[in-house]
Order: sequence, then C-alpha cells, then structure tokens
Amino acid sequence: MFRFFENLVDPFVAYEEVDKPPTRLWPFMLDYSRPFRRVFFWAALMSIIVAAVEIGLIYYMGRVVDLLGGSPSEVWQAHGTELVLVALFILFLRPILHVLDVLLLNNAILPNFGTLIRWRAHKHVLRQSVGWFENDFAGRIANRIMQTPPAAGEVVFQVFDAISFSLAYLIGAAILLVAADPRLLLPLLIWFALYALLVRWTVQRVGPASQAASDARSTVTGRVVDSYTNIHSVKMFAHARQELDYAREAIEETRRTFQTEMRIFTIMDAVLVALNGVLIIGVVGWAIYLWMQGSATVGVVAAATALTLRLNAMTGWIMWALTSFFRQLGVVAEGMETIAQPVDLLDAPGAKPLQLTDGRIEIRYLSHHYGRETGGLDHVNLTIQPGEKVGLIGRSGAGKSTLVKLLLRFYDVESGAILIDGQDIRTVTQDSLRRNIGMVQQDSALLHRSVRDNILYGRPDATEDQMIAAAKQAEAHDFILDLQDPQGRTGYDAHVGERGVKLSGGQRQRVTLARVILKDAPILLLDEATSALDSEVEAAIQETLYGMMQGKTVIAIAHRLSTIAQMDRILVMDGGRIVEEGTHADLLEQGGLYAQFWARQSGGFMNPEPAEEAAE
Repeated sequence: MFRFFENLVDPFVAYEEVDKPPTRLWPFMLDYSRPFRRVFFWAALMSIIVAAVEIGLIYYMGRVVDLLGGSPSEVWQAHGTELVLVALFILFLRPILHVLDVLLLNNAILPNFGTLIRWRAHKHVLRQSVGWFENDFAGRIANRIMQTPPAAGEVVFQVFDAISFSLAYLIGAAILLVAADPRLLLPLLIWFALYALLVRWTVQRVGPASQAASDARSTVTGRVVDSYTNIHSVKMFAHARQELDYAREAIEETRRTFQTEMRIFTIMDAVLVALNGVLIIGVVGWAIYLWMQGSATVGVVAAATALTLRLNAMTGWIMWALTSFFRQLGVVAEGMETIAQPVDLLDAPGAKPLQLTDGRIEIRYLSHHYGRETGGLDHVNLTIQPGEKVGLIGRSGAGKSTLVKLLLRFYDVESGAILIDGQDIRTVTQDSLRRNIGMVQQDSALLHRSVRDNILYGRPDATEDQMIAAAKQAEAHDFILDLQDPQGRTGYDAHVGERGVKLSGGQRQRVTLARVILKDAPILLLDEATSALDSEVEAAIQETLYGMMQGKTVIAIAHRLSTIAQMDRILVMDGGRIVEEGTHADLLEQGGLYAQFWARQSGGFMNPEPAEEAAE
C-alpha cells in the first residue's frame, strides 16, 4: 500500500528544461506542480470529504441527544439499526477515509514534491556559468537548494491539510447552523469577519518578516561555511576571534528578524483568544436563548456547543497553518532568488558538437574586461598551430587566466572571437568544447570522494588498468597505495576530504595530473601545473608532461620560466596584451620583459613586480 502511493508520482520524470524559469512565486510553484495535478485533485477531494464527515458527526451527536428524550426501549426499537450503521461507519469507513487522506499527503505528495524541486533546482543551478558561482557563497547556494524544497512541501501540505479542510469545515458549519436555525449563522458570520481581518493583518506582516528571517539565516550559513571551507587560513592567521565576530553580526541579525516574526505571532495569539470568546458566547449563548424561547431543541444546543468548541480548538491550528503557509512561501521566495535565476551562459540555438580535426586555435581581436573599463584582455590576436606548444607568462593581472577562461567558455567574450579548427566556440556546445580540452590548474582542488572517483572523473568509462597507468605516469601510484582514510578505506578507495585537504599540495597536483592524462584531450591547458611539486618530483613530472604534450596543442602558463623554456613559442603578456613572442633564445636576445624576468629569477621564479618597483 505504501509503495503504491509513494510511486504515484516520479520526481525524476523527464521534463522540458527552460533557461528562464518563472520568477513570480505562484507561476514558479505551478510549474513544479505539474506532475502532481492528478494527486492534488484527489488530495483536495479527500480533505473536503474528511471535513464533511467531521461536521456530519457533530450534527449526528446533536441528533443523538434529541433521540435520547424517549425511553431506551423505544429509542432502540425505532433507531437501533440507524445507530448500529453509524457506529460501523465511525469504526470502519471513517478511518479508511482518513487514512486515504493521510496517505495522499504524507506518502504521495510530501516526499516526492520536495525531491522533485531539489532535483530540478540542482540541475538548473549546475547549468549556470562559472562566473555565476563566483558571485555568491557556495554555502548560501547549497542552503537555498536544501531549504526551498521542504518549504514548498510545507506550503502544499498546508493547502490540503489545513486550508482546504478548514474552508470545507467552515462551510459545513454554516450549513449545519442554518439547518438548525438560520439565526445561529449571524454570530458565526460576525466572528468569521473579525477572524478574516486578523488573518489578513497577520499574513501581511508574516510574509516579509519570514523572508527577512530566511535571508538572515542564509547569510549565517554562507558565513559559517566560508569559515569552515577556509579553516586552514583561519587557523594559520589565528583569526578565530575575527571569524566569530563576522558570524556574530549575521547571527544577531537572525535573532532580530526572528524576534520581529515572533512578536507578530504573540499579538495574533492574544487577539485570537479574545475572538474565540466572542464565538463561544455568541453561538452557544444564542442557541441557549433560542432553546429558552422554545425555538431550538436540546440537540441543537448540543450540536452548536460541540461545533463552537471544535472551531475554538481549530482556529489556533488554522492560524498557525496559515502563518506557516505564508512563512514557508517567504522561504520559497528567497530560494527563488537563486534557483529561478536565468542561465546566463547558453549554447547557441542549434549548436552542434565541436568537430576537432587538427587543434588549431585562432584568437581574433579578443577583448574582455568583465564589464569594467579596465583589466582583462584588450584586442588580443593570436594563432596557435595544430600541435604547437605555447608558453604564456606575465605578471599577475596581465590577462593570462582570463584568456584560458575564455578559451574554455567559462565567460562569453565581450568582443572578438575564439575559433578552434575554424569553429567559433560560441556556436558549438559547451560540453563538447570542454571534453576536447584537458586542463591542470594551479589550484588542484579535488572532489570529496575516493582517489579512484577523482581520477576517473577525467574519463568515467576507463578501465582499472588505464586508471592505474595514468596514476603511474603522474608519479602518483606509489603514494596512493599508502593512503588510508578515517573510515579504513585504503589505496584508490581512500577518500581525499573536501577539496582534497587530506592530501598534500603535491599529492593533489599529481592526482589532478593523472585525471588529465586519463582524459587524453587533444588540447591541453596547463596553469602552473607543477607549482605544488618539489624539485625532485617536478623533474620526473616534467618528462611526463612533455610526453603528454606530444601531438597536442598546448598552452602552458608558468611563473617558473624553466618549465616553459623548451616550448615552441613563448608569449609575454602585459596589460591585457601580447607584448613579446618568440622562442626562449629569441626573447633573451631581444632584451625585453622576458629577458628581465629571466634575469631576476631566484630559484626559478619570476619576479611578479614591475621593473621600477623591483628596483626600489
């Protein structure tokens, strides 16, 4: 039975992905609710039926009071069958209806609705560009991915468990009172009007207050995760106190916003108690007055009393349900700020996979300043022939990393074009472009998974032997065999920790190299590929790198000039432009920037400061 209801909706069902999700709250909710329309219909129907049954029971209790006016034998003879049938209904059919209502809510809707939103939101966020992620905290993005689905699930739950039930119950109560005596409806209507005003007052304030509290909680999460992610820097600079102060500011703002939210609920509770007093005195007192006038039976008084006491008990629950409904809507609205943002870097309409034949790279009049007036690249022209090995050097901020990011299409160029084998990279699919490019970065962060998973990330379909061969080429196999994590996993099964923190910098770099070796892409980008290695390992790795380069088009960024001295051509960048190019010998002979860098090297590193600053 559970499995039947749990499988009524597949949260991973295929759907049409959109680049611009709805940015308004209700269209956003409706878009995610499409697979649940049929289940929602039955949930609403069952909620109404359950409410009708509860009203019917109150009505029937009043009828029972009236029936008991006769002698027991007369009552049993006249109404015994009726009483037995009602008892059977209460014992058997009523629980079945209630269980169906609960199964639809708890088993068909809640687990699947949150899962569907989390899956689709995560899928949408993964399509965002690198630049999009660089503009936010990873912790805050993850927090919104985690918070929004349960909040949306709570919204749906309250719609069917509280709002539809309470509306059906209220309508049923009005019908019951009118059937008993139309005059009993008057105090109920007066109470309902006042109750509606209280609901309106509460809702108008709870929504913004809840969103402010949710924003504040997300900020706390972002700051705390930022501290934990950079715990090595925190400890190294002994800045635990500064991090506490940084977090305390956000935590205090969370407390302040939560206090504001709770004040609204306290006022609501106080007014609600007074209103419920009006309801009880109005309906029950009026019913007693009608009985005293001979216009109502004792059963009517009993039914009216039971109804108002039930409403008195329900009103607090309904109010909390409504405030929870709008509070969770505030959380969903805050989550939408992240998960409903349009994808800002798209494949062109009709984009086809990159057809890489030779590996020729052409850069034409390329300019990119990240939306600013300065920085980045400025009118760069460059052609790299198939199989050519190009070294790229320059001071920090010269534009080297920008060139690599644009080549990978992590950003779209602001002007100019990049072509690979005559194809503008903006006209091919991003995935096909990146599959044909292997890159080793200076920041050799790894996934918090096993060593095997990290190496196979380069080529998931590779065999065990191919993976081990790549690790051996990267001089990583021996140290991998000695690894053991806290859970007792060893060798290639050992987990490396978040961003690979359980490995040394050199070990991380070698695992990264193994991953790129296994990928075996025809274009190779090296960004300080040996910067984390000691001299002995670097010497061994250099041979591996030169072996990797055979038959590939290579761009290698380096501050350690000895690592690129053997390249076919070396480019010197400064101020976003290529200012010198040639072989190592040619550039030394020119006596320009490259020659100055080479002359100033100490231990094989380039002086990153301008000549006049170094002279000072």
